[in-house]
Amino acid sequence: MLHTVQSFRGMVTASHHLAARAGLRVLEDGGNAIEAMIAAASTIAVVYPHMNALGGDNFWLIHTPGGEVTGIDACGAAAGRADIDFYKKQGFDAIPSRGPLAALTVAGAVSGWEEAYRFSKEKWGGRLPLSRILEDATFLARDGFAVTRTQAANTSGKLEELKNVPGFASTFLPEGQPPAVGYRFRQPALAKTLKVLAEKGLDTFYRGDLARAIAAELEAAGSPITLADLESHRALRLKPLTVEVAGHRIFNMPPPTQGLASLILLGVFDRLGVKEAEGFDFVHGLVESTKRAFRIRDRYVTDPHYMQADPKSFLTSEKLDALAAEISMEKALPWPEAAAPGDTVWLGAADSEGRVVSFIQSIYWEFGSGVAPARNRRHLAEPRGQFQPRPLSSQLPEAPSSPLPHHPNRRWGISMTVGSWLTAPWVVRVSPRPRPWSLPGTCFSARNCNRRFLHHAGCSEEPGAPVQQICASKTGLRQMF
Repeated sequence: MLHTVQSFRGMVTASHHLAARAGLRVLEDGGNAIEAMIAAASTIAVVYPHMNALGGDNFWLIHTPGGEVTGIDACGAAAGRADIDFYKKQGFDAIPSRGPLAALTVAGAVSGWEEAYRFSKEKWGGRLPLSRILEDATFLARDGFAVTRTQAANTSGKLEELKNVPGFASTFLPEGQPPAVGYRFRQPALAKTLKVLAEKGLDTFYRGDLARAIAAELEAAGSPITLADLESHRALRLKPLTVEVAGHRIFNMPPPTQGLASLILLGVFDRLGVKEAEGFDFVHGLVESTKRAFRIRDRYVTDPHYMQADPKSFLTSEKLDALAAEISMEKALPWPEAAAPGDTVWLGAADSEGRVVSFIQSIYWEFGSGVAPARNRRHLAEPRGQFQPRPLSSQLPEAPSSPLPHHPNRRWGISMTVGSWLTAPWVVRVSPRPRPWSLPGTCFSARNCNRRFLHHAGCSEEPGAPVQQICASKTGLRQMF
């Protein structure tokens, strides 16, 4: 049986140890879980540049002990000019997967940091200044960090499709070549951008001198995004979706994320009565539950303002019972749909007050659109298609009556999910303190600088183990103190 390391004072987990360390340093300086997450999120955008950037989107689930779970949706909408005719007049019958015309959605990530920072101050009495929170990210962008194996491999692997995209070579190909593992990778222009955000506020990314510079660079590169698109964007604070599974209340984000699909999957599988993990019934039941959830996702999930059904209607006991009743434990449902590429990173943070943040931040796939405006040399918008699985690009529907048509200023379906334990890596179990926190993954103990490398594939409990914990199903990099 696997057991997780525990901590009373706080913990941060991320897919890069420097991001986890940045969040931990904020906790050590008296910051809360949100402030630690902003530090980790800004740092992951620096040290994991092939999979993360200021040009992506993010989503938050925030839990306050004794209070409600709050969601933050920092997903940018399509540019006002990016309608079907915009692409068809240029000879396209599909939205390009790379380059300026793929950079068609407003980058929402920084607005998510801003809204969470506001929540921290309003609800949790957060006191740390942005200059402290963004300190690690700024330093690492300026001073450099060691290129990871995945950055080196992805830069080489995607080179042919990205080398001619505006700004890509000057940003990601130091000395004109893909960087080798261990190369000291510096991003001085990004460091300057982070310094501006710390000094002038995060809102300047959308309304201010920085926003005007970004819009001008994007327009010069050929992107449909304008200053008006940036200025109209704001992150949304909202109530997440929820469902009860095996006596636990699970939370996840509403559309345009696929959090609804995650909750349907869990709710349906729970009704199959599978008692033993890893056997045939377990795997078959999960696969068949996933098919039912994905059919609903593919048909309905899009910008909530355009949805044809209430997401909560799919999470009623009656609906979940009916979906579970369709499943045969002896026969598989045919599934002709092709899988689509895409990936993201998940980060988690907990502080000494029992406050928890679950967080995802993404540019959809490796290097996003690849566009790196000269002002901050980052890929500032991600290519995204309708949430119909497409291998490379989004097909443009012939008729606006399509179930999920593309529209300007519309937030498209997002291949991200935040909060449920099977398709994303966490569930929060809430009870009174003072039980310790526990996060799986690789542990870096900050108390005495001793490093313990503990690899976990999942989360389990034993009698007397903490009842308040984050359980992750992916091996991660965790820092605790």
